[in-house]
Amino acid sequence: MANATYDRKEQFQQIQSGLLDGEQIIAVYDAIGTGTGFIGLTDRRVIIQDRSFVGKRYAITSIPYSKITSVSVVSNKSWGGSFFSTGAIAIHVGTHTYEVEFRGAQKSHHVHNVILHYIS
Repeated sequence: MANATYDRKEQFQQIQSGLLDGEQIIAVYDAIGTGTGFIGLTDRRVIIQDRSFVGKRYAITSIPYSKITSVSVVSNKSWGGSFFSTGAIAIHVGTHTYEVEFRGAQKSHHVHNVILHYIS
């Protein structure tokens, strides 16, 4: 966990407090936009803070890598530029899609590659 990457210490600590025995944090990134507060990646699952519940409530959702069917790079432009010119990804779990937008394309690139590594 000493080499885990994170944006905000309080988000890292929130993920850390819910780890299973032997589970290691890979990264915790702050999300921008509405709905998602942050995303955490461990060696076992993806953890998303979902702020889209009514009444200012939010949920911490754990998604085992085995339940993720695909991960997408989300862009509002054509693919003329770099594959990771955007800072957003979509994680597909059954019929549900979690979209997470980041400050900076390098974070979306890292999240995409970690998820792809664990689901392939």
